[in-house]
Amino acid sequence: MKQEAMDNSEESYISCLSDDCLLSIVSKLQSESDRNAFGLTCKNWFKVRNVARKSVVFHFSYNPKVYKEHAQCLAKILARSPYLKLISLAGLTELPDSALYEVGSSGTSLMSLSLYCCSGITDDGLAQVSFRCPNLVIVELYRCINITDVGLESLSQGCHALKSLNIGYCTAISDRGISSIFRNCRNISALIISYCRGVSGVGFRGCPSALSYLEAESCMLSPEGMLDIVSGGGLEYLNLYNLKSSAGLDSLGRVSSLTKLRFLNLRMCRYLTDDSVVAIASSCPLIEEWSLVVCHGVHLPGWSAIGLYSNKLRILHVNRCRNLCDQGLQALKDGCMRLEVLHINGCGKITNTGLALFSIARPSVKRMMDEAMSIGPPIEDLFRL
Repeated sequence: MKQEAMDNSEESYISCLSDDCLLSIVSKLQSESDRNAFGLTCKNWFKVRNVARKSVVFHFSYNPKVYKEHAQCLAKILARSPYLKLISLAGLTELPDSALYEVGSSGTSLMSLSLYCCSGITDDGLAQVSFRCPNLVIVELYRCINITDVGLESLSQGCHALKSLNIGYCTAISDRGISSIFRNCRNISALIISYCRGVSGVGFRGCPSALSYLEAESCMLSPEGMLDIVSGGGLEYLNLYNLKSSAGLDSLGRVSSLTKLRFLNLRMCRYLTDDSVVAIASSCPLIEEWSLVVCHGVHLPGWSAIGLYSNKLRILHVNRCRNLCDQGLQALKDGCMRLEVLHINGCGKITNTGLALFSIARPSVKRMMDEAMSIGPPIEDLFRL
């Protein structure tokens, strides 16, 4: 920790990057020599410094030898830092519910809490934080596998100001928990439910128009659930990468009701058909970036619709699209007048002649061979105070 960072910056960070980092901090501050050097008692030193500290961030790489020792340091630091706005704990996989009692000591000042991969936390621990920290606006529960619908209900009842929530890989969550979030947290704008296979989408019924960002990678959404997901009408970013379908049907045409949509990730949506692509392209005029990577169900009618209607499209991803041919590429060339970047590679029906004609007609369009896993704005921006 650098003393000047604590003196000159409103936010200071404590990071577990080495095996004995925190232990040395705590032990030195409690020694008589350091107390004399600073001319303060250890108690007063902590009091002065902790009034200014606004953030505590742990980035923890698991090491069984020092894990418990660092966990003990965490409790001491949190107990002596009652005015934190942000607490981020990453990789503390065995962090118990009891540790969250000290998190709750920040009370109304705490606005952001990340329990990234804290798989030992249960509904009980989340509940005590939720009710003691009512002003939380950002909560990350990624891979907190012991959090269930009960925990989400506690969170929604205690934290009505919630705006950004990440429950990716929380496999015990269902539509019941999602519904409670939307019922009690009407200002929520960003939600990540990726790999929550127990969510069909019907929990989105009545979701607020404030919801503008949704990630639902590898979810098993039903046709009815898709209808509820778009019911709020405010989505600007939608990630349905590798969407599963229990019915084996294409329900993605319902996305066409999202007239504010700007970023759409349909990578590996194998049930996508031309009908849905036509509906989306003709009804979502604001789309700036669209990923159709490995969407083999898109044929010439779909590519033609994108060329005809997607007038604001800047970035298009078509890698490994089996049924994109020279005629489809020509449709994109003749339309999409604002296109800046085309990610294209592995399209077996595209010939060298077709690519050459595209490049000659649209020299300003940058052709990229890489395959992007994600699109749109950085997710970190949505989980930052």
